[in-house]
Amino acid sequence: MYTYGPVPSRRLGSSLGVSPIPPKTCSYTCVYCQLGRTTRLQIKRESFFPKEEILSEIIRRSENTTTPIDYVTFVGDGEPILCKDLGWLITQTKDKLKLPVAVITNGSLLFQEDVRHDLINADVVLPTLDAGNEKTYRAVNRPHRSLNFDLLQKGLIKFRKEYHGQLWLEVMLVEGLNDTEEELQSIKKSIDLIKPNRVYIVTPIRPPAESWVKPPKLETIINAQYILGTAQTITNREQGSFGINEFKNSKEAILEIGSRHPLRYEQAIEIEKEFSDVGTVDVMLKDKELVLVQYNSEDYILPSRFIRDKKKK
Repeated sequence: MYTYGPVPSRRLGSSLGVSPIPPKTCSYTCVYCQLGRTTRLQIKRESFFPKEEILSEIIRRSENTTTPIDYVTFVGDGEPILCKDLGWLITQTKDKLKLPVAVITNGSLLFQEDVRHDLINADVVLPTLDAGNEKTYRAVNRPHRSLNFDLLQKGLIKFRKEYHGQLWLEVMLVEGLNDTEEELQSIKKSIDLIKPNRVYIVTPIRPPAESWVKPPKLETIINAQYILGTAQTITNREQGSFGINEFKNSKEAILEIGSRHPLRYEQAIEIEKEFSDVGTVDVMLKDKELVLVQYNSEDYILPSRFIRDKKKK
């Protein structure tokens, strides 16, 4: 499946997710990634799947869901701008469905003209900026060897000048890596150069790729708000129902949704209830199709294929 949901999003409301790339394909392998470590680290853009198939599934799912859709969101199981057909998909989706389109991206390839051109018709673009210097950029995002912070910043500045939609910058704060006064001031300098419409401060709420990753303390988050200016903080859990009409049973729904949007234990239980498949989650855990991971005092269930570091920092 190329699509999933709609799923509840803390920024975009009810979001119909679209993944136009193979799982775990990205230009970064961020320490905090909720999908685990990147297994296919690349910067080459490709037509991974037939674009007509992706569009057809977007249209079909949007027509079959009973959950209202606020945004069609290209997010991917990694980095969506690696999809060479993204510009065509955005334009066709807006034309066929008359729904706003968002793109969640790490922004790493915005220095390329073709990438900026492909995103120009999106209603909202949400790039990531987790650092204000090269050292921290490499420590947090662990980019492809050909990328560097200067390219990231220049790409974001160029895109802001060309793009007339909403640019919402996201800053993921990780305790001990990019949450000090010095690091926050360097991020603020970059934000001032980029001039986004909004800035969101986010923290890890789902199990990260590296088990030592922790969200900053509350006082640190408050300080980050002060330093970054008008930044909005999103540290709460998302609320709302998932679109599951396309799935045959709860097992399929939990695996598909959980592969793109890791589920809290109670969310998975709600899905199995919707299908009257009571006990499915526990059976999947017993059969090791799912693993139970506790993070931030919450229980999450993850597909067993997810890569997680078991060692301490």
